[in-house]
Amino acid sequence: MSTKRRVGVLISGRGSNLQALIDAAKAPDYPAKLVLVVSNVPDVQGLTRAEVAGIPTCTVNHRDFPSREAFEAALDEALGGAGAELLCNAGFMRLLTESFVSRWLNRHLNIHPSLLPAFKGLDTHARVLNAGATITGCTVHFVRAAMDDGPIVAQAAVPIHADDTEESLAARVLAAEHRLYPHALRLVASGQVTMDGERVVGMLEGADGTYEVALFSPPLPGNF
Repeated sequence: MSTKRRVGVLISGRGSNLQALIDAAKAPDYPAKLVLVVSNVPDVQGLTRAEVAGIPTCTVNHRDFPSREAFEAALDEALGGAGAELLCNAGFMRLLTESFVSRWLNRHLNIHPSLLPAFKGLDTHARVLNAGATITGCTVHFVRAAMDDGPIVAQAAVPIHADDTEESLAARVLAAEHRLYPHALRLVASGQVTMDGERVVGMLEGADGTYEVALFSPPLPGNF
């Protein structure tokens, strides 16, 4: 059995997507192991979730540092000490510098509650409803320096109902996120997807046992 990839997770709050990753990683055949959860905000619920699961945690409060670079150096030190190979943002509410992003290039995932590249940024569900969209969803992508930008690993579509409020739509999208993020991390940690320039591709096994590179189109994680 191949060695599981060691994953660090960055959070800022309640950690519901972190919990989805924790639950997925309990499976013996899951190709990733969560080795550290780091919060930039003290005493958040996500830290408690990790502690209950027996995952090491630490707080690196951005307010304690004189610059973004100093804050990110502390993040790197914590992640390096845990031997993290991959990094997942799970409700991490800080923009990272190009230098940090470059150090984790193509090893750093983020999840966003829209079908990127549409509706980047904050207040996503309100903007989706105000635009009169009939479908939305969530996206897992490799992190780049620009907000909510980067090659897309996987997406899930979520219908918008005529009577949806911002709250009801957010709840439906969040349910999709909780299924999509573990799926996307599995793809990356197992090597089923890789990068070809700025394009995500899948490694598909042929009938003769060899591998060929093909565009990867992930299945939708259920109906919402």
